[in-house]
Amino acid sequence: MKKLLTIVTAGSLALSMTACGSETAPAAIGSASAGQDGAAGGAKKKIEINYWYSWGDKIGENNENLVKQFNESQDEIVVKAHYQGTYDEQHAKAQAAFAAGNAPEVWQNEIASIGVFAKAGMTEDLTPFVQKDQVDMKDFVPGLMGNSYVDGKLYGLPYLRSTPLLYLNKTLLQQAGLDPNGPKNWQELEEYARKLTVPGQRVGMTMPIDIWFYEAMVAQSGGKMISDDGKKAEFNSPAGIESVKFMLKMKEEGIMKIPTADDAGTQAKTDFQNQRSAMLFSSTADLTKLMQVAKDSGFELGASLMPANKSFGVPTGGCNLVMSAKLPKEKQEAAWKFINWMTSKQQTIYASSYTGYLPSRISAVDSEEMKKLYAEKPLFKVAVDQLQHARPRPMLKPYPEIAKIIKDQIALSVVDSSVTAEQTIAEAGEKADKLLNK
Repeated sequence: MKKLLTIVTAGSLALSMTACGSETAPAAIGSASAGQDGAAGGAKKKIEINYWYSWGDKIGENNENLVKQFNESQDEIVVKAHYQGTYDEQHAKAQAAFAAGNAPEVWQNEIASIGVFAKAGMTEDLTPFVQKDQVDMKDFVPGLMGNSYVDGKLYGLPYLRSTPLLYLNKTLLQQAGLDPNGPKNWQELEEYARKLTVPGQRVGMTMPIDIWFYEAMVAQSGGKMISDDGKKAEFNSPAGIESVKFMLKMKEEGIMKIPTADDAGTQAKTDFQNQRSAMLFSSTADLTKLMQVAKDSGFELGASLMPANKSFGVPTGGCNLVMSAKLPKEKQEAAWKFINWMTSKQQTIYASSYTGYLPSRISAVDSEEMKKLYAEKPLFKVAVDQLQHARPRPMLKPYPEIAKIIKDQIALSVVDSSVTAEQTIAEAGEKADKLLNK
């Protein structure tokens, strides 16, 4: 168990950065997590289960609101919602709770860690529940299902799912005479950044070193992170090197700022909010918050697909809802009812509309509610359109540690100009191969 905890906590790195949004704890919302017994007069006591979730602000409000709605929708189960910080913090707490025998019945599992927890025997195979209730699995968006299965078994259902987007300050783009719809490829991204940079005042873009963005750039360059057999670091290739070279080129010219501190993601968002940068890579999950930020800061927000290199390509992110393994049957049934309800069409519509996360069901995407939202607020549809280019994230046990190695090596090349992209990726690839072949 200690070994798994080390992998999950030390290696989660940017899994909790851009894939999900704000770390601010949500304000308590009345009865969202209040447990109650049945009415007076000998009514049957309700089954109580715990639900752990990550991220605050609009995302936290969404979780609390949905739990409140579930509790009010029926009289058999009471769900208590508990905020647990970032994904890596929640994962570490879940590991400790499981070892102590008091794990939450339902919790959020960041998609790249689905395999780690499933193979450790901590999460339940949901296949029998899906089959029993005849859940239409074809209704889930195919691009979001790659991180739901482990060895052919279903260990989580898509809940708050995301892709990275390119956010734009359309006001600054228009002032610079640029197409406000944004750059379509890397060459245009570089040109936009150059024209938007005002020395001493603003850079074209602030981009933290983030494994999610690197995975996207490798995909856009025609590569992938890990070989199909899980034995080789395939990012150690021209595609992986080209991605680092592109970042370093823009940084050296002064048209892209690449912060390397632990709060690099926050720095990037702050620069964008204060109009010290004009473009930002960030999660779909940040859409509603950035819309408010733009309104408060007096500029028009835009969003587009991440620019292509040889092709378009993005990883998905966010979380799936999972059930802890080895629950008593009564708790198991209650946990499943909650998971099934949370991932159904109407709740998907609510969560997507409230936060900007992707709707995970095709029926939700095609619903009149979402069509109306997309007509009124087209930015909500950008990530949906980008799903055709989506790829699953690696779920191998050593991948969190590999991701940290990649991030650290890229950071070294950013702060030390003598370290080339080739050296950076070769070193990361060699270390990754050793982990993959232990």
